[in-house]
Amino acid sequence: MTHPAWHTATVEEVRDRLDAPGHGLSTREAADRLAHDGPNALRETTSDPWYLVLGRQLASPMVIFLLIAGIVTLIQREWFEGAVIFLVVVLNSTIGYWQARRAEQDVAALATLATPVATVVRDGVTVDIPAPDLVAGDTVRLESGDMVPADLRITSTNGLRVDESTLTGEVLPAAKKALADDAADHLAADAPVGDRVTMAYSGTLVVSGRATGIAVATGHDTELGAIASLVQEDAGKTPLQILTDRLERTIAVILVVVGVAVFGVNLILGTGLGDAFRSTVALIVSAMPEALPVVLSVAMGVGVSRMAGRNAVVRHLPSVETLGSTTVIGSDKTGTLTVNRMTVEQVWTPDDGDGTACLRDGALTNDAEEHPETGDLLGDAVDSAMARIALDRSAVTTEERAAAPVADMPYEPEMAYSQTLRRGGDGRLTLHVKGAPEVVASFCPETAENSAGHAAMAEANQAMAEAGLRVIATASGVLDEPPAGETGVLPTPHDLRFTGLQGMMDPPRDGVREAIRDCRSAGIHVMMITGDHPVTAVAIGKRLGLGRPGDEPLTGRDMAGFDDAQLKERLKHTSVAARMSPRDKLRIVKLLKADGETVAVTGDGVNDAPALKAASIGVAMGGSGTDVARESADIVLTDDNFVTIVDAVRLGRVTFSSIRKGVFFLISNGLALMTAVVANTFTELPLIFLPVMLLFMNIVTNGIQDIALSFEKGEGDELAQKPRRRDEGVLDTRLWLRTVITGLWMGVGTLLVYRVASDQGLPVEECRTLALITMVMFNFFQVFSARALRVSVFTLNPFGNPLLLVSALAALLLQWVCTAWAPAAELIGLAPLTWSQWLMCTGIGVTVLVIVEIEKLVVRFGTWRKKKRTSASSGRVCSA
Repeated sequence: MTHPAWHTATVEEVRDRLDAPGHGLSTREAADRLAHDGPNALRETTSDPWYLVLGRQLASPMVIFLLIAGIVTLIQREWFEGAVIFLVVVLNSTIGYWQARRAEQDVAALATLATPVATVVRDGVTVDIPAPDLVAGDTVRLESGDMVPADLRITSTNGLRVDESTLTGEVLPAAKKALADDAADHLAADAPVGDRVTMAYSGTLVVSGRATGIAVATGHDTELGAIASLVQEDAGKTPLQILTDRLERTIAVILVVVGVAVFGVNLILGTGLGDAFRSTVALIVSAMPEALPVVLSVAMGVGVSRMAGRNAVVRHLPSVETLGSTTVIGSDKTGTLTVNRMTVEQVWTPDDGDGTACLRDGALTNDAEEHPETGDLLGDAVDSAMARIALDRSAVTTEERAAAPVADMPYEPEMAYSQTLRRGGDGRLTLHVKGAPEVVASFCPETAENSAGHAAMAEANQAMAEAGLRVIATASGVLDEPPAGETGVLPTPHDLRFTGLQGMMDPPRDGVREAIRDCRSAGIHVMMITGDHPVTAVAIGKRLGLGRPGDEPLTGRDMAGFDDAQLKERLKHTSVAARMSPRDKLRIVKLLKADGETVAVTGDGVNDAPALKAASIGVAMGGSGTDVARESADIVLTDDNFVTIVDAVRLGRVTFSSIRKGVFFLISNGLALMTAVVANTFTELPLIFLPVMLLFMNIVTNGIQDIALSFEKGEGDELAQKPRRRDEGVLDTRLWLRTVITGLWMGVGTLLVYRVASDQGLPVEECRTLALITMVMFNFFQVFSARALRVSVFTLNPFGNPLLLVSALAALLLQWVCTAWAPAAELIGLAPLTWSQWLMCTGIGVTVLVIVEIEKLVVRFGTWRKKKRTSASSGRVCSA
């Protein structure tokens, strides 16, 4: 829906559009509008039936193959194998179903921002009504502490300041004005929410003052409702889900093609229909990496546990890996990169003093109050900052601030200053003033315009402002007698002494600058995307080391003039984006994703929720963040610390590396098995493996070892690697090559052992047993080679993954028992082997580990040579 530019409309135009009389709506008229427009509440989305949600979890090719494999194995009375396969299906589907249901809570969290009661004028009388009964055209009254119940056009105000941080990201409350009709005409129609001084928006909080306004939008038509609509948009699948779906489809096609070919060849060669069918089904079941869903779930589960220990709570399992593949982090400023608390950072005095007088003046004309139990300062962010520094430096005492003033005038945006008259312990009256520098300077003769003192003050003020600081001036004067005027009312000050300037800002969090540097080393570009003022955002960005050569700040107004292609290009040279609306943030995220980036978004406010939901991964602040942000996010940081993201990125990369290791192990084993079986089909030899052998080997070689690879702790160089490309699969080109080489070698090696044994005239049972043990030994050493994808496996602690060590040795023991124990051997079709035969199989099996280590060594040498050439080239350029 296109909203009218209510902030630029005059009060009379608003009343005419909404037919809203000055004395308020009648009860009957309000009831009619409520019946027509609906309640002042966000619309709830309709959830899909449980069976549709569950059905989507069962629709993947791998799950369908698992179901078929499970049914076939049960028909063959392989009860244990069938039970394991169906357990995998149940586990995978349950996790997916749970994640889908959790996503429905996102929009529900927005409803918690609704205020239960609104104060309105009905039938000319001020009454309290349930907020859902509020309608467009109602006259609404606001007071300090109220939650704004709808979008309001302000008609009158007395010092109204509203905390809009959840919508805009600005830590300072926004001053609101009714504005005369001619002044309102000068507001830009496309002004961002933070600049619409005539409006108060639903879900924001009144910090101070009072106001009256006309409700111009309710429920889903409010700015908050617009955000709810954006949050409901489907964010699509995560990169890992896309990759695994593609891998599953590829494996399914290959298995079907190979299965049909093997079945056909067996029939042509004269194999009976039943035997050909059983052999083909057994081959498919054994070669299919049915443990893949379990490997994915376990690896991500281990990642979840590790991240929880580093203050990052994962809400959606695939997000564990996605953060590791992130190429861009779009971070909110307030409360994420900064501490979300104004802090005085600079104090300037005209006499180069210690600033005590300046601090006293700022703390003694001040509305911040101490919490009776915790002692924390509550109230306006500026007042709290000035009171905090004065107390910390002992410029004032708590008792002095608590003493009732003789008279005071609170800060008014129109006046741009506040003043307080206090009587000191010596009985003298002192007037304390703080406010805008130019205004306060006009009260002081020595800093009045065209004086030397004014020039020094103006220079200091400009320097602080350019550094992104909010500057407040202070002044004071001793009075011989109370100023003339009504009791408790202060006239305009004069003849004061200018005591100084205080520059304040919401400072960066400790460690964030270093975290951004680490992200850059890891190939991740960090962008600040905030609703705050551009000057403030750029200043914080400089302090954090954001930006690259040639980068320029971007504003929401700039974006409005760019089409998508132009904005994509501009984003390549942007590290700070300011005055961003929720829709602007969402547009940036979508364009970055469309440009092939994997985008992580961090934030804590309602204004961040749409971008959090649309990002490849949303990261919300757990402590200071709103419910909306947390429910829209995939990961919640319990310590609200951007630094935690660096740890999470590393752990995300470890998680994906674990997935790669498991997939490499599973697919290379499957390829080895298919190579041996398919190649043997074209020989005159009997079946190399009986169907029961294939199923048994599937349990022994792929039992728990592939899952145990998920517990690897990483290779130590995760943050030195660049993010993987968006189009890169679960296995990259290098790993696919390693998979093919090792898979073919294991298959060919097994077939050669079978052929040689057969040529030596050994019984077919012994030949098959030798082939089986060779394949088992190949897989035993292959799982250890898979522990390290880049470095030599011999650099890792051999006991660093005890589960893998125990499971691999247990599998060997099980294989030996089933070979040596006559009943089991007869059931499977095995024959006992001598120790020399076991040693021969072991020697052949270890060759796969040697092949992988040689391949890694060659790659490392090539990388070293490339770096050396690059370094030499750079050196020649520098010397020139």
